[in-house]
Amino acid sequence: MKKTFLTLGIAAALFTSCESDDTPDIVINDNSTVNNTTINGPGTGTPGEDVVNLSGVYTEDLTLEADTEYLITGPVLMANGTTLTIPAGQTIQVQPVGVNAYIAIQQGARINAVGSANAPVVFTSNASNPGAGDWGGLVICGRAPINSTAVGSEDTATSEVGGLSYGGNVDADNSGILQYVRIEYAGGAIDGNAELNGLSLYAVGNGTTIDHIQIFEGSDDGIEFFGGNVNVSQVAVVNSEDDSIDWTEGYTGTLTDVYVQHGTNHDKAFECDGYNVDFSNEGGYFSAPNVNNVTVVANDPSEAIRLRAGTQGLFTNVVVIGFDEAFDLDGDTGDNPTGQGVLDGLLRVTDVTFTNVTTKLKNDTGFTFDEADFIFGDGNGTGTDVSAWGAGWTVGIN
Repeated sequence: MKKTFLTLGIAAALFTSCESDDTPDIVINDNSTVNNTTINGPGTGTPGEDVVNLSGVYTEDLTLEADTEYLITGPVLMANGTTLTIPAGQTIQVQPVGVNAYIAIQQGARINAVGSANAPVVFTSNASNPGAGDWGGLVICGRAPINSTAVGSEDTATSEVGGLSYGGNVDADNSGILQYVRIEYAGGAIDGNAELNGLSLYAVGNGTTIDHIQIFEGSDDGIEFFGGNVNVSQVAVVNSEDDSIDWTEGYTGTLTDVYVQHGTNHDKAFECDGYNVDFSNEGGYFSAPNVNNVTVVANDPSEAIRLRAGTQGLFTNVVVIGFDEAFDLDGDTGDNPTGQGVLDGLLRVTDVTFTNVTTKLKNDTGFTFDEADFIFGDGNGTGTDVSAWGAGWTVGIN
């Protein structure tokens, strides 16, 4: 997780950053005093031309045409009350300008990108030789709860990208639909430090539909959850150079059918925080998702799943292949009671199979427990069948 602050203007962008793999600084906004300003700066071109360039803040609905070619040349921000609609089979290309090009769905806006197995929606670099980090990624900001603000509060935090507000108290907040969507070569960085994720989900609510998503060849995390409770299913993350699945700030949704495949450069398959340790747990609760049907595959030994900062979570039906360490639990007996979650039955894995794994469980929590307190049904895991649900629209899967 990285911290990035961006101010958008007509002709300039200002960035500040820190070392990678830190949780972001959080700015809490009292909504009674926030002054929201909108810049109206849509991109150039009209449907029917050879290429339509997209950039700026859109204060009206933006509906892409199936027979038109689109090129994202800078930040694209959908303002409150607007909808970005993308038809099945559309490929949206992005200039390889790193962090300076991304798509952000702000609070109160929606994205409707509904593809199919035969006609996915694809976001990709238009570089002649594309690579990880060519562009930013897709950012969605909702009004669901986060634990970096008090429970029930309407206060918001500020995103890593663009200073965008996120958070609130609307469990069923609806930021739109993503189905059969592939995001390629995202994760652009600033001076090698603050990077964007393939898909960043900031306080996204469970009224949002997200399934059949692939992140391919990203420079930072594949999908990162900053609080919220959105349910996501049929997720493939292939060759992310940082963590493939990342959560923090009290994420409490459900992940179903997750496939992670590591390439040469990578960090964790899962990196999971109970709250943002660079700020505080104002909400007084921890991330606690349900994670079902998971397969993680490494091409070289490393650490598969890191659970820390008091995170809870119930993992069911997991396959871990080719890692030195499968589950690494970190914490302490104070503000980061990851081990207490194990003792309380709130952090555990049920039905798991380890193949070519040296260490199944590493306990660095400060609490005393053994494998039998955390691992249930050793040898019973079958993982997810990515060959079935990923057929026809994913790429790069071995």
